[in-house]
Amino acid sequence: MLDTRELGRRPGSQRQVTRTVPAPPDLGIEVLKVPEGSPVEIDLRLEAVMEGVLVTGMARAVLEGECARCLEPIEEDSEVTFQELFVYDDPAHQGDPDEDDEVSKLEDDLLDLEPLLRDAVVLALPFQPLCEDDCPGLCTECGARLAEDPDHSHEEPVDPRWAGLAALKQDDPSSTSQD
Repeated sequence: MLDTRELGRRPGSQRQVTRTVPAPPDLGIEVLKVPEGSPVEIDLRLEAVMEGVLVTGMARAVLEGECARCLEPIEEDSEVTFQELFVYDDPAHQGDPDEDDEVSKLEDDLLDLEPLLRDAVVLALPFQPLCEDDCPGLCTECGARLAEDPDHSHEEPVDPRWAGLAALKQDDPSSTSQD
C-alpha cells in the first residue's frame, strides 16, 4: 500500500517513489514465476489528476521456472511497465455510475499496487517459456534431452499389422528341412 496524501489532491502534483518489496505469492504462471518473497524493484511516478492518482511505473524481478520443451530450469530477469488510474473513493470525485466496476480505487488515500503488479507481470510472461529460442525439447519415446544428444534416434517402430511378417523374416531358412 502506498500513501498518496502528500499529493494533496492537487491536480498536477507529482511524486517519485522507488522501493524494493517482497514478491507476493503466486506472481506468475505455473511454469514461470517470481518466487514468493524475492525482491521486486519498483520505480513509480504518482501524479494527482482530477479523478484520482495516475500511477506510472516499472517493476524489475527475477523469474524462475522451467522450459516448456525440455523442463530445464530457467532463470531470467524481467522488466515490466504499467500505468493505472486510481480514482478517489469519496462522493465528491464520483464518476459515471454506469462505468465498469473494475475501476481501481483509492481507499483512504492509500493505493494497493499488488493487483496492478500481478496483472503487469503475468501479462508480460511468455505463454511457453523456453531455455533457448531453438530448444529441441525431449525425445517423445524415451525422454532424452535432444539438446545434449542431437543425433539421438530410435529404430522405426514396427507397425503391428506387419508384426507377423517380421517374425517370418527372423526365421532361419537353414533350420527348415526339405523332404
